[in-house]
Amino acid sequence: MSVNRHLSRTIAMQSLYEWDFHRDQDILKIAERVAEPVVKDVDVEYLHRVVEGAVKHVEEIDLLVANAAPEWPIDQISVIDKSILRLSAFELLHDEDIPPKVAINEAVEIAKTFGGENSSKFINGVLGTLYRNSDRYDPAADEAAKEKRDSDAAAESKTEEIPEIDKKPKVKDVEPTTD
Repeated sequence: MSVNRHLSRTIAMQSLYEWDFHRDQDILKIAERVAEPVVKDVDVEYLHRVVEGAVKHVEEIDLLVANAAPEWPIDQISVIDKSILRLSAFELLHDEDIPPKVAINEAVEIAKTFGGENSSKFINGVLGTLYRNSDRYDPAADEAAKEKRDSDAAAESKTEEIPEIDKKPKVKDVEPTTD
């Protein structure tokens, strides 16, 4: 049995989406029902851990999201985007097994699939802010990664000096002929 973490994350987001409309229901029961058609491909332990964690920390996460995006009150953010943010913010801030960059990248990919036109950019910006304000953020590692990206980009843009070629065609002076 091979489990698919991306699929498991998608199931978690869908479960949190449904839970947002039915907060009186048990999140684990919702997650199990949503996962049932593809359960053989789902990391059930991961699924349970993240949906329970996101629900347990929902008030904290919503407050952090509201602070990271003050121009977007939490009740004006689409339910899909809120579900993605709650899932990935839980991973980012409370799940040491998930590297921060993975949590952010996966959230962006899920937003591209399920969210609106600008969802992926919005989610990337909010999660980037949450990450930079978190205990897991390492400015030195971030700076090293930025320097490597800049170095790689500079190496790609360097090309050998190519001598300039005169691209104007040479036209001989020719006398018109009359036939």
